[in-house]
Amino acid sequence: MVKIRLSRCGIRKKPFYHVIVTDARNPRDGRFIERIGFFNPIINTNNSVYININRLKYWKSCGASISKRVLYILNNYYNN
Repeated sequence: MVKIRLSRCGIRKKPFYHVIVTDARNPRDGRFIERIGFFNPIINTNNSVYININRLKYWKSCGASISKRVLYILNNYYNN
């Protein structure tokens, strides 16, 4: 099963997340299929989030499931 979820980067106490498409069996920071965006929770502006909506729609049409946190980010920053 393919999932769209977050992968953590950054240093201790300064997280930075990549929005990735991956197999659900892979670990959080492990192998991924495609990187489709990023999320920076430290900066609370619209520049702190970018998700390629076209690629998100493509993967969703292929049957990928979206994690709860990515749905939360989409609802708060993209007003879908």
